[in-house]
Amino acid sequence: MEKIHYISNDQLTFDKIDQILKEGFKLALSEESKNNIIKCRDYLDNKMAKHDEPIYGINTGFGALYDKKISREDLGALQKNLVMSHACGTGDEISSDLVKIMILLKIQSVSYGHSGVQLSTVERLIEFFNNDVLPVVYTYGSLGASGDLSPLAHMCLPMLGLGEVNFKGEKISGAELLEKMNWEPIALRSKEGLALLNGTQFMSAHGVYLTLKVWKLSQLADIISAVSLDAFDGRVEPFHDSVHQIRHHLGQIKTARRMRYLLEGSELIKRHKVHVQDPYSFRCIPQVHGASKDSINYVSYVFNNEINAVTDNPTIFPDEDLVISAGNFHGQPLALALDNLCIAMAELGSISERRTYQLLAGKRGLPPFLVANPGLNSGFMIPQYTAASIVSRNKQLCTPASVDTIESSQGQEDHVSMGANAATKAYQVAENLERILAIELFNAAQGLEFQRPAKSSPVIEEFVAGYRKKVKFIEHDKTMYDDIARSVEYLQEVELELPEK
Repeated sequence: MEKIHYISNDQLTFDKIDQILKEGFKLALSEESKNNIIKCRDYLDNKMAKHDEPIYGINTGFGALYDKKISREDLGALQKNLVMSHACGTGDEISSDLVKIMILLKIQSVSYGHSGVQLSTVERLIEFFNNDVLPVVYTYGSLGASGDLSPLAHMCLPMLGLGEVNFKGEKISGAELLEKMNWEPIALRSKEGLALLNGTQFMSAHGVYLTLKVWKLSQLADIISAVSLDAFDGRVEPFHDSVHQIRHHLGQIKTARRMRYLLEGSELIKRHKVHVQDPYSFRCIPQVHGASKDSINYVSYVFNNEINAVTDNPTIFPDEDLVISAGNFHGQPLALALDNLCIAMAELGSISERRTYQLLAGKRGLPPFLVANPGLNSGFMIPQYTAASIVSRNKQLCTPASVDTIESSQGQEDHVSMGANAATKAYQVAENLERILAIELFNAAQGLEFQRPAKSSPVIEEFVAGYRKKVKFIEHDKTMYDDIARSVEYLQEVELELPEK
């Protein structure tokens, strides 16, 4: 039976988006949303028929051309010209998952009845989603201020029979798409181009994708650090609940609780220790991982608000007879959150690499570089180099985008958020974090074998056993890049059931 998600005024959640994407839900408009869209469009048509005064973006030019009045017969051409002229993206194509989330979020945003779009326009976007018609959208082009103008223009071009789409495994033109699907091009009416292009859906799609991904990466950081701790013959005392309760930070408390859960039943953690302290990268896991968790929760709060918001301009309020030109398209809340997320993810990677480094030192029953015959074998020397290089790259990517602004549109748009740049670099940091954690697991699983026959906890042993199906213990030097790639694959595929996010 086909699964359908009805677009409505009900809050769209991260879990629902994840379910829609993973389980192949189709979209449909609820009666509530249909009525909202039709009511707003009828109001705008009636207003335009009775009034001749300039209303920004509806019967005027855009940006610095706001004072150029457009005749009634040219209003449709104005909107089409807007979409065509703003499709100036460049760079790599963004992933199909991001495009699909963009389409979903745009549908949600214009369905509240404050955007003035035609019902047929929204229904075409739904057809795109339901048929996996994925417009080609490029990485670069948005300042994150008047919304994500360029990426959204590329997303909407195929509705007009322009641009390109990825469809059924091939890239075809918008004109070919319309022919294949037997669709007529959408004839945009007043305000519609602006409603489609003004909005934060490029930034928001990245935010949703990254929030879903980083929740898992945060869990993986915890469990992999626990593998490293046992491989390093570390101590459990730093995770005692009393220590964390007196500092009060929620993420720290939750991380310590999870570490105690992960280590429960470990023979290694219970055995007598010669050393009285562990290095910070082990001892301060709750403080460092916990701080990142708190930042991730803040980012989740910001994007939860944004994906349920109206972010185009001007905003229409039919019941109040108001059309207001304002700035809900400005991406500053998202830019700040994405920069914060970059730092939170980078720190999870930074402390991970330090644990990898410690495992190679030939201490606590571990051989130098985690091989039985070091010297003849370089062992795990170079994976740490790779992790270190990625950590350094992440530090570079953490330079905040949100503190920058470049004036555009002849000074009309004199402060921009650069939120799209914050989004695309956060995407890179997330991918890099996954690689760093994979390298830590590669080392930690190797180190754990040198502590045998003592066992770690049942949770850790199960996690490592799953990993060993992909990556075997290394006795002699071999090429390792393929093992690192398989380690990344394991992190992407493994399903975790850990208490609390």
